[in-house]
Amino acid sequence: MLTFNSIDVEIANENRSSICQIGIAHVQDGEIRDQWKILINPEDWFDPCKVEIHGIDENAVRHSPTLPQVYDELRHRLSGSILVSHTAFSHAAFELALNKYQLEQIQIVWLDSARIARRAWPKKYGSRGYGLKNIANDFNLKFKHPDALEDAKATAQIVLLACENSGLDIKGWLQQVKKLIFSTPQRYTPLKKTGNQYQRKGNIKGPLYGETIVFSGALSVPRSEAANLATNAGCDVGINVTQKTTMLVIGTQDMIKLNKNKKSSKHRKAEDLILRGQKLQILSETDFWEILK
Repeated sequence: MLTFNSIDVEIANENRSSICQIGIAHVQDGEIRDQWKILINPEDWFDPCKVEIHGIDENAVRHSPTLPQVYDELRHRLSGSILVSHTAFSHAAFELALNKYQLEQIQIVWLDSARIARRAWPKKYGSRGYGLKNIANDFNLKFKHPDALEDAKATAQIVLLACENSGLDIKGWLQQVKKLIFSTPQRYTPLKKTGNQYQRKGNIKGPLYGETIVFSGALSVPRSEAANLATNAGCDVGINVTQKTTMLVIGTQDMIKLNKNKKSSKHRKAEDLILRGQKLQILSETDFWEILK
């Protein structure tokens, strides 16, 4: 069976519930048969960094519907389906946005195309390099990035290529993504501790294996506890934002340490890397806990 939906969203700011665009591609019998894209008024502020990336601002969504106003359409398109997103981020954003408006979660079976790609081509994408744009470029998939519908269609095409490469259908991949990427288990142990910051290797069995996470600011739990949870989920935990960083979690910032800046040095470095094309997600602590679920 090669029938499923794929989805991607764009967000207005670092809170993943601030969805400002949704794109959905419907695949039936191995072909994209329908597609849907809509701008959403997130009823939230727009971060200039996000605007520079996707080009959507307050003016673009001024007359657009809110998420509750398109909820029935989303239920019609998605209810009871297998829904593919690339990495856990659109999945988390979608559920957080529904929670924001106290809307009932739609009955969906979620599937992560990044986890599919990493198992379909483990030598190439097993540990890193599995960002949507990178995989699409490798397979000469032409699409305009970032755009929610273009990303959703590229996600669908990657899944179809993985099905062709492996001989598995979409239900087969639902089972395959639960298995280890590599046949030989790798150990993960603490690497280094500096003050209250930790640098560790992620658990190869974790669903987020291959991600590199950095924390900035005070969290609701001790930094060491957050690091433990992240490594158990598969993330490498870094001390500073680098070209290997894929996730930055922003906690409560100390205004004195910010020294008249609105954002921490890690936050500013992450935004600079994003503008240069690095696949890096900036998350609130709330979003981080939601993704860990």
